[in-house]
Amino acid sequence: MPPSPVLVSDAPLWGMLLANRVSAGFPSPAEDLGAQRMDLTQMLVVHAQATYFLRASGQSMVGVGIFDGDILLVDRAIQPRHKHIVVAIVDGDFTVKTLQQQAGRTWLQAANPAYPDIVPRDGQIIEVWGVVTSSIKQFAV
Repeated sequence: MPPSPVLVSDAPLWGMLLANRVSAGFPSPAEDLGAQRMDLTQMLVVHAQATYFLRASGQSMVGVGIFDGDILLVDRAIQPRHKHIVVAIVDGDFTVKTLQQQAGRTWLQAANPAYPDIVPRDGQIIEVWGVVTSSIKQFAV
């Protein structure tokens, strides 16, 4: 049985959004820092009653920026489509992969060449549990 995901609360999660952008290339001259309050729940969650947090484990999705320990927001109300990053249940375990659908076939593709695609065997059921909408990384505590 897979671990239980945690439901996202309807309560706002407030933070300060600075008006400036931060350069990830060459530094830019300092500007006045304008700020406004923003609600991360409103920004990241569309269907609060159907959105869950799950923690990623492993290295199979590093090619799309999902790393071990990242927190995934998974929306179960979104209809999964070709090339969506999804959480699926395969043989009773959660996995996160890219949903591939072509010519009537469906399979799950890793974003790391070291990991094989998950192609359902005869009689095997792959249940798409939800669509990943965001990934949260934590760098320092």
